[in-house]
Amino acid sequence: MNINATLFLQAVVFAILVWFTMKFVWPPITRALDERAQKIADGLAAADKARTELAAANQRVEEQLASSRNETAARLAEAERRAQQIIEEAKVRATEEANKIVATAKADAEQQVVQARETLREQVAALAVKGAEQILRKEVNPTVHADLLSRLKTEL
Repeated sequence: MNINATLFLQAVVFAILVWFTMKFVWPPITRALDERAQKIADGLAAADKARTELAAANQRVEEQLASSRNETAARLAEAERRAQQIIEEAKVRATEEANKIVATAKADAEQQVVQARETLREQVAALAVKGAEQILRKEVNPTVHADLLSRLKTEL
């Protein structure tokens, strides 16, 4: 065989192989590569979308945290204000109660003083009557009367 004929025959076989590959092998490979590229592009787009959603979610979380901090601070301030109000009310009630107790004690003391004076008057009257009885039983003598009056003074 001639080298030229072999070379020509090999060129024809190579052309048939190229045509067969381009007709039957190459399209499924390019389709698979295109599908793979599309999947990668879709995955990247989904990742970008997820990244933006994550950033938005983080921002919402930060806003909610800030609002909850503000709300907590407001509640604490309200609780402190209410506690101060309760303390002030308790002080006022305690002062009123102390004033009532002092007034009651003063009234009781005044009543006891009046009662003691009344008892003292009764005792003085009894002593005066007793002294008068003793003076009248004895004879009228100024030294004896002075002596009786001095004893009466000491008893009072």
